[in-house]
Amino acid sequence: MERFGAIGFGSVLLVYLMSGEFPLQSRYYDATRRADAAMITKTHSVCKSCGPQPANCKSYQCLANCSVSEVCPSPDDVCAAVWYDALQLLKGVMMDNYNSSDCVLTIRNTDPHNLRLCACTGRECNERMLLNEVDDKIMSASDTASGPFKLSQLCKFCDIELTECNATGVCNSSCTVSSICEKPNEVCVSAWRRNNGRATIETVCHNPAVPFRGPGDFRKDPPLVLLITVVPALIAVVVLLSTFYCYRVFRQQSLKAPKTKGIDIETCAIMSDDDRSDSSSANANSLNHNTELLPIQLDIIVGKGRFAEVYRAKLKQGTTDESFQMVAVKIFPYEEYASWKTEWEIFSDAELRHENVLQFLTAEDRKAERRYWLITAYHERGNLQEFLTQHVIGWDELCRLGGSLARGVAHLHADRTPCGRAKVPIVHRDLKSVNVLVKSDLSCCLCDFGLSLRLDNSMSPEELANSGQVGTARYMAPEVLESRMDLENIESFKQADVYSMSLVLWEITSRCSAIGDVREYEPPFGKLKDHLCVESMKDDVIRDRLRPEIPTSWTNHMGIQLLSSTIEECWDHDPEARLTAQCVVERFGEISSAVIPPVSSDTKSTQDSGNDEK
Repeated sequence: MERFGAIGFGSVLLVYLMSGEFPLQSRYYDATRRADAAMITKTHSVCKSCGPQPANCKSYQCLANCSVSEVCPSPDDVCAAVWYDALQLLKGVMMDNYNSSDCVLTIRNTDPHNLRLCACTGRECNERMLLNEVDDKIMSASDTASGPFKLSQLCKFCDIELTECNATGVCNSSCTVSSICEKPNEVCVSAWRRNNGRATIETVCHNPAVPFRGPGDFRKDPPLVLLITVVPALIAVVVLLSTFYCYRVFRQQSLKAPKTKGIDIETCAIMSDDDRSDSSSANANSLNHNTELLPIQLDIIVGKGRFAEVYRAKLKQGTTDESFQMVAVKIFPYEEYASWKTEWEIFSDAELRHENVLQFLTAEDRKAERRYWLITAYHERGNLQEFLTQHVIGWDELCRLGGSLARGVAHLHADRTPCGRAKVPIVHRDLKSVNVLVKSDLSCCLCDFGLSLRLDNSMSPEELANSGQVGTARYMAPEVLESRMDLENIESFKQADVYSMSLVLWEITSRCSAIGDVREYEPPFGKLKDHLCVESMKDDVIRDRLRPEIPTSWTNHMGIQLLSSTIEECWDHDPEARLTAQCVVERFGEISSAVIPPVSSDTKSTQDSGNDEK
């Protein structure tokens, strides 16, 4: 934006171009002789002539930085310069002295803006503007309306700030605010003070003619400092107390809430295993596993897998042999270090702990025996396959076993704990009834994480592909059998787990007395072969789309009918069409509360949960 203005003094008229911020303008001006003035030399003056440009003022002078020189068109013209700090229209401003060879800037009252003018005679005399006469004393702008000009100081301006300086050596201020002093006669001042053992530094502009405020005034400032330092701490304390109070209220309400749907309500508290497992885990965790081995005496073998053997063992609790608790010990040979390490790392995740995941106690490297140990809680009912082989269950037990199985898988797959803390999702990759234990309250807990995988977002598709085709062929999803999983989507691993879980749910349902005629236990695809291989499962599951049989008698019970529909959705051939584990948890809430029609008298006689078929 450009503006035109005019300055006149005597009979002299100045026309100039003005724009920009803090510009300095050099021009020649037409000056006619007044009646009482001396004769002006009738030669054409040579002056610096440039448009507005930033001021370059140092010490007592300002330099025009103008490279253009012009011969004045009239012999009556003189050189002049204008300094101003804002765009303004200048009219009727008079020049008092333009016969000097020095161009001395003087202040003009043009409130609210600052304006300095000077004029001179001599060749290019307006190239250098003096802020005051070199030999004169600097006068304050308040002494005279048209006195010499003095630039205001640029100072650090942060008032009072805390410092660790002890007033020895050099003290550096951490102030980041710079300010132009309000008055030109103010100087930059720093003050160091100590009050009640607290040191502060103050950086301000100050007029030397006025006494600097003393310690008495300083005592008025600590309330502001106190406010700044104490209030945030108080707010933080209030927030923490409020959060803790809300947590306590939520937990108490959750614990008091009735379990109407057959599914335990998840709370932030880590629910410990029941009966002897509770006390054994508490005592085991009190030991220092890094410096000494647990006093454990192996009892009998209770399971054997591809990589390890599982023993029931006695964990000594005192000096006598009679004081002990039962634990489970999974023993790996030295050659299976990778499997032991994988399962140990999965168990070591504190966020994995859940009532439907086997409780982990510790891991040990038994160098003397060349064995690796994993020590966990012991559940005397054994695995789910053994339990279903020996027992017929009722509807309530079906809901408890199936619902707890789904909650355990949902917890593995979740990226958040029930409390909302971040958690790395985990996929089991070998879900089957043998790898599910039955607790004393007939709820399930997952075990055997030797093939499990942590779904870290940083894992590349190549790393996921290197995990290989793992699991038990009988429980493998179609995409796993075909090695055609979508490695770009980590959800595909969870979908394969859901397929395997649906087969375990089918096993549980097949032994429920609510379906009427309960057959002998058989695993999924039990009529095919005892030991199925991947290739034979491809023909049945992928080519023929074969699934375990759901008899028509299952539709006679409303709850079983709804559960059968859920199972079929979970083993859908299309992974994207399958339910999530959390959705299955919610389905169990609906299924367990469904209206159950009365059953026939012959069916009632078989509904004794936990009866031995033997």
